[in-house]
Amino acid sequence: MSSIRKIQISPGISWVEIPEADLYILCACPADSVKHLMKRGLILEVDKRGVRCETGPNAILLSDVLLQNGHFANLAEFPVLQMLYRQGLILPNHPNNTGVRPMLIGSAEQVASQMKYILRGNYGLLSTEEIMEAGIPRATAEEMMRLKLRFAFGKIRGFDELLDARIIANQPVELRNGVMIHRLALNHFAIEYAGSTVEVDLNLPHGQGYESPYPLGFHRVAREYFGVIHSGEGDGWDINRPSMASIIMYQGKLYLVDAGPNLLGSLSALGIGVGEIEGLFHTHAHDDHFAGITTLMRGGRRIKYFSTPLVRAAVIRKLKALLSLREEEFHHFFEVHDLKSDTWNDYEGLEVKPVVSPHPIETTILIFRVLAEDGYRAFGHFADIISLSVLEKMVTEENTRPGVTRDYLDLIRRRYIAPLTIKKLDIGGGMIHGDAEDFRDDKSGKIILCHSALPLSKKQREIGSSAPFGSTDVLIPSCTDFLRGAAMVYLRSYFPSAPDHQLAALANNAISEFNPGTIILRERERHAEMWLVLTGTVEGIQTDQNLYIVVTAGGILGEMSCLHGTPATLTFRATTFVQALRMPHRTTLGFVKKYDFYAQLERMHEGRAFLQETALFGEVIPYPKQNELAQAMQRRTYLPGESVEMENRMLGLIRSGLLEEVFGDDVFARLGPRDFYGEEDAVFDIPPFHTLRVLETTEVEEIPGHLLRDLPIVRWKLYETIEKRRRRILQSNPYGLSTWNWRDEFAVGVRRVDNQHIRLFALGGAVLRAIDQGADVRQETDRERIGAALQNLMNYTVTHFQDEEILIRKHGFPGYREHRKRHRELLLEMEEISRQVNAGQACMEIQGFSHFFENWLVSHILIDDRQFGKVLNESGIY
Repeated sequence: MSSIRKIQISPGISWVEIPEADLYILCACPADSVKHLMKRGLILEVDKRGVRCETGPNAILLSDVLLQNGHFANLAEFPVLQMLYRQGLILPNHPNNTGVRPMLIGSAEQVASQMKYILRGNYGLLSTEEIMEAGIPRATAEEMMRLKLRFAFGKIRGFDELLDARIIANQPVELRNGVMIHRLALNHFAIEYAGSTVEVDLNLPHGQGYESPYPLGFHRVAREYFGVIHSGEGDGWDINRPSMASIIMYQGKLYLVDAGPNLLGSLSALGIGVGEIEGLFHTHAHDDHFAGITTLMRGGRRIKYFSTPLVRAAVIRKLKALLSLREEEFHHFFEVHDLKSDTWNDYEGLEVKPVVSPHPIETTILIFRVLAEDGYRAFGHFADIISLSVLEKMVTEENTRPGVTRDYLDLIRRRYIAPLTIKKLDIGGGMIHGDAEDFRDDKSGKIILCHSALPLSKKQREIGSSAPFGSTDVLIPSCTDFLRGAAMVYLRSYFPSAPDHQLAALANNAISEFNPGTIILRERERHAEMWLVLTGTVEGIQTDQNLYIVVTAGGILGEMSCLHGTPATLTFRATTFVQALRMPHRTTLGFVKKYDFYAQLERMHEGRAFLQETALFGEVIPYPKQNELAQAMQRRTYLPGESVEMENRMLGLIRSGLLEEVFGDDVFARLGPRDFYGEEDAVFDIPPFHTLRVLETTEVEEIPGHLLRDLPIVRWKLYETIEKRRRRILQSNPYGLSTWNWRDEFAVGVRRVDNQHIRLFALGGAVLRAIDQGADVRQETDRERIGAALQNLMNYTVTHFQDEEILIRKHGFPGYREHRKRHRELLLEMEEISRQVNAGQACMEIQGFSHFFENWLVSHILIDDRQFGKVLNESGIY
């Protein structure tokens, strides 16, 4: 019998167990990975020496890449919480607490990222100062920290104190008790023990996402004037239901309340495309309310983001820990609308009041109201809340101790039972969730009980109702046809100069509904109408040419084949419930000819077809935006030997030909048809740190960069491209990890700054060499040598940052404040590394410091500093 066993849990997720070595490894931890283990019987409730607890993993192998096909591959928050608390691995006197810490395994970058992200997930903002930065007065911020510290049992602890780590670089690494792991390729590992080996491949096939642990079916939802779609009533441990969430309907528009795991699956089950979401109201940043946010960040347009500045600050810091995303980038993915706490905030007639909720991280309950003929109708989304009995135990009148005042408890009690039309409650219990009994005397019209993996008890069923996935509550019914209004908006994007009355005539055709799986148009068949998609999602398939496109609200199916009277070139099939406007051939053709739109439609169709063939634009870009890009494209040809213009604020898309990407003397990549270039200058205002050589006659389409800057899915992919290029540059260091040499290509173009950067590189290389000579900081000689090298680097970094800040402020660099803030963050991280070394807390690993050096200092120079270098050069400063 093999001493090691591997189980494939679902695509991209595996389980490896070596019982003899007491090692049980969850391989990859996307959202809901714990629920998958529960469903497979790999997490079970057991009795251990009279204590009820769970089995499960005691190690997590992280993906080498954080995002796969747009989905988070590493979300270790819930798996770590399951190990620490539900298994009891850190609980005092628990039979499972043997002193052996749970383990994170992976690259230095991913391990460090997950440690920071779990810290933010557990505590949110970490200090009174961080809370004050969100606009909170000091006295209130100090009260918030008292509550936070009470939840944290008096101290905010770094997760490096609770978790073990194994960094996988290029050599085999021992995990525990003779179990070895080594990387075979990116995301491909071999695990060995006692002569047995298994291979683990964490790569997802192209185009495939992580599977949901629960089926949701398909639901047909009518759009109402004011109402609520219930899109989740479970919690982060419920294996059968999505986590607590709602969708607000208001005047035909849809607003999410929280963005939990498997968001795309939930929306598809409800017949809603991501492009139909108007905004997100966010309560807090725990993963069961946060993990779906990348689905929205990878959408085809910026959606509106509503929260208090306090909640937003916690969300951004958690995203930053995961993605290494600069804080100001958040505004390029979302249209931010800050809400004032304890105040009715009016957004186009939808009023919302956020109320601070006692929770370990920054959290608000949200109350929505709309004026009806008999007064306001109101819906309250109370996630996450704490039971009054638990809050009672936190009461202390000693203002220096963690806890809350009696007045605060009374305030929360009054807020809880204020009557509303409908109130949706977290009743998850325990230390950080609510209790249905607190609402037994609540006079609200309807109470809904949620956020629990358990069935409702008889006592709970006396208090409140359930709200199954896809059910709705209508507070104000609709007397308006919102779909006709949407049709007018979409038609205007195709025919911007057409008179309103003519568009109204086109919109006055029949709206049909198609069930999921229905073929709407079939390839090679003629059809007498085209269809304007109003809700839902349609796939377009042509297997002979290996074409696959996704059409969402605003897209027209079969327009050119209908106008030409030729067979359809793709098969269009509904993947959700779909509503679409029928546009008959004769009526539409007459309209197109009358207003001479034929050439415009041809150009838009041809441009869209090209965009859809590219990896950059080939998913979820709304058709109105595709039309805008198609009309703005300009064609250009480069001959061999010519210079490719890289700083003209245009993104280049290659139609044909071949280019070569060069950094110094190194060739990094070849770019062919449907590849792109120029994103640094066009979208991010960064001078390119590479050049392009023309190898063959190359025809390109140039797109103005300003059209792409706030297009989330495209910006995301372009940001990833810059990061990959940066890593290739860093990995091209010919001297190995222990030596970092300056390259002229790193120059920002300001001599004084470049000379200081050269010195920083030398000092960073000295730290790496010191670690290379011996990295056990528990040994005095190693600790002193590494500590001295670190101190030299820190001292010079402080001087350099001060000098740089004076220079860029003097010459009016517009990004001065953000740049200064990044300097402060870098210094804080350096101070923490120095503190750990001087305290002899852990062994320094060369890969760990090299990761820090690359991702902070070198990347800061390659990206951030080059931005101000360009501005100073334009002012004549060199």
